[in-house]
Amino acid sequence: MFFQQIFEEKLAQYAYLIGCQATGEAIIVDPMRDVNRYISIAGKNNLKIVAATETHIHADYLSGLREFAENGVKVLVSDEGDADWKYEWVIGSDYEHQLLKDGDEFDIGNIKFTAKHTPGHTPEHLCFLVTDGAATDEPMGILSGDFIFVGDVGRPDLLETAAGQQGAMKESAKVMYHSILQFKQMPEYWQVWPGHGAGSACGKALGAIPESTVGYEQRFNDSIKAAITEQSFVDYILDGQPEPPLYFTRMKRDNKQGPAVLDEVPKPKNMTVEQIIGQVRLSQSVILDTRDRHAFMDGHIQGSLLSPLNKAFNTVAGSYIKEEEQIFLIVEEDKVEEAKLDLIRIGLDNISGYATPAQLEEFAERGGELFSTETIDFERTEEYLQSGEAYLLDVRKQSEFEEGHIPGALNIAHTRLLDRMDEVPKDKPVMVSCRSGARSAVASAMLERADFAVKYVDDLIEQWLGKNIEH
Repeated sequence: MFFQQIFEEKLAQYAYLIGCQATGEAIIVDPMRDVNRYISIAGKNNLKIVAATETHIHADYLSGLREFAENGVKVLVSDEGDADWKYEWVIGSDYEHQLLKDGDEFDIGNIKFTAKHTPGHTPEHLCFLVTDGAATDEPMGILSGDFIFVGDVGRPDLLETAAGQQGAMKESAKVMYHSILQFKQMPEYWQVWPGHGAGSACGKALGAIPESTVGYEQRFNDSIKAAITEQSFVDYILDGQPEPPLYFTRMKRDNKQGPAVLDEVPKPKNMTVEQIIGQVRLSQSVILDTRDRHAFMDGHIQGSLLSPLNKAFNTVAGSYIKEEEQIFLIVEEDKVEEAKLDLIRIGLDNISGYATPAQLEEFAERGGELFSTETIDFERTEEYLQSGEAYLLDVRKQSEFEEGHIPGALNIAHTRLLDRMDEVPKDKPVMVSCRSGARSAVASAMLERADFAVKYVDDLIEQWLGKNIEH
């Protein structure tokens, strides 16, 4: 049996390519939208992908299942859950497909897969038991998707916090509890292959180890250990869940209704800064600056958004850019491809052009106007607060804020700010802070784009919380 875990760092996501070397057939599990990389890995190992499946309707990235279906690959999707969470683009379509219920089995060569309905994270969620039929008739492990992670379980609040189903989170948590009771009955030696690792927004305490075992998670996973009673689990799992990025709502919708097919990957063209500014004035567009935050604050095109090309890039871009907006990048030449793939993985396909940081500097040298953002520390922040000259916006997670914050601060998580900007007063400048200055930098840029007067707080908050804290 061929088995390869394929990791995408920025979204902390695992896909799995599993193949039968005797027949040369393979299946891809939980693929992202840019499917050529999976096809390439299969080809290098003398395998052909003949089927594609996923554990559930994803919220954090666009699925690659429709891309595979368009290329004649059979897709297998869950038919569990209620009517609101069916794969609308598959049911009744001409794509070769199979709808899966709990206990259904399918084979890829000598490898057997058994679907296991494990609702809670989502109503339709399936796990897959994997059996190497050439060696045994017993499963060796479970592809657990967003049900069981290393050190955590999938958050059950997203139907409410991301998909907008009011009152759903407690009921989903109760459903998850009963799924965990099933997990506790599984053989301890089974391997656990999760859908995400540390850094994913699909849980609150995911571990960085790429795989585990059922027995290890039963013993040491705090979320599973909390499942002593239904109420103890509900209380534990809903406490401290981070605010989901705004784009999760759109991903749920698109993966259910059917992601747009990529006829071709966008090919943004190099443009002068003057050309980009001209285009932005004429259309519903946004400039996305990928430089580090300090370079941005020193000088940027007025109205630009900031999203450094690091692990938070997808989260920030997805939460700050609307799907209909045309995107122009400020990005290093050798990073254009990386930025482009990151954006299409979250459904931001309108990538029209780019200029490099060197071109931005040349623009300034020719007399082009760049705008800077006032940068302050927490000492200056306190002075402004005491004099009443400015407001303070803390863009950390609510759970962080509740652990301790500077008195008088307003809290809106940076991933939800676009949807809540009307809560931020405009009659005085707003100082924007977080823990280290990273999240407040991107939030400051977005507020400036919306014509707020901004003072960016670039400082570490811990020492100020120590002497001046409010719980």
